[in-house]
Amino acid sequence: MMSSLVPEKKLGTLSGIGWAAGYLGGLASLALMAGFVVAEPSSGKTLLGLDPLVPLNAATRQGDRLVGPLSALWYVVFVIPLFLFTPDRPSGPTTPTPISAGLALLAKTARELRRYKTIAFFLIARMLYADGLGAIFAFGGIYAATVFGWGVAELGLFGIILTLAATIGASLGGVLDDRAGSKTVIVFTLLFFIAASIGVLSVDRDHILFVLPVEARLPGSALFASTGEQVYLAFAILIGLAAGPIQASSRTLLARLSPPDKMTEFFGFFSFSGKITAFAAPLAIGVVTAATGSQRLGIATSLVFLVAGLLLLLRVRAK
Repeated sequence: MMSSLVPEKKLGTLSGIGWAAGYLGGLASLALMAGFVVAEPSSGKTLLGLDPLVPLNAATRQGDRLVGPLSALWYVVFVIPLFLFTPDRPSGPTTPTPISAGLALLAKTARELRRYKTIAFFLIARMLYADGLGAIFAFGGIYAATVFGWGVAELGLFGIILTLAATIGASLGGVLDDRAGSKTVIVFTLLFFIAASIGVLSVDRDHILFVLPVEARLPGSALFASTGEQVYLAFAILIGLAAGPIQASSRTLLARLSPPDKMTEFFGFFSFSGKITAFAAPLAIGVVTAATGSQRLGIATSLVFLVAGLLLLLRVRAK
């Protein structure tokens, strides 16, 4: 829908603000859940130290499982303004068999994808770096919980800080996108993301930057009180700042690369490419972790996906 809402020179700003708005929605829902619903099993209190609004059994994680239904309700409520107020382009001529006609058109575009080598390279590149990015987000909190013994409070606050950083990054990245170009923004923020990911993996219980010794976190200490936690959090904030522009500018780049008459089809491929191999990076992490016994080495395999995606992206010709 983006290209029908604003001029091309404003696509980056729209995509960045749109992605930032999504992060803010996630931040608000996360804060509500962590602050008022999900309780720490050991204390029975939420992140704000309150009794949960809904009296559920914290020992069996009933509050955690309530996240699913409440997310569905949140989605239903906030998708209504899109349907009511967002303008849409007029529909094309109708066909008595829209599903079969659509599938035939999709097959035709897939066969012709060789003619759109730039878009094909981009879709493959994005598939790879999106896998790596998703894996870092999914396993970053798990790694921190293992290394520092974080519980619900620390992980909830960590998620809020990470989301806030991504909101800022997406907003700024959108403006840079319109000025410097989508590909340029993706390349530089990918490099930034890779460096920050290495920084995260350089922290363990007793060291930062792989070799510098620090005091381990003391049991019962305050939130993020140890040096290792603080350095980990700093690198994680850098990851959040880079993640927003990577994702927002990826869809802007596709909008600028795609022929107007095939925009929806290529965005279909864009979504498809982001899902079809989403298992690959987590699978690689699991296999390497099981083979080496090292969670750090396992998560490091996601860097292979990020670097491979970056190298392919460099072959994409864009304005």
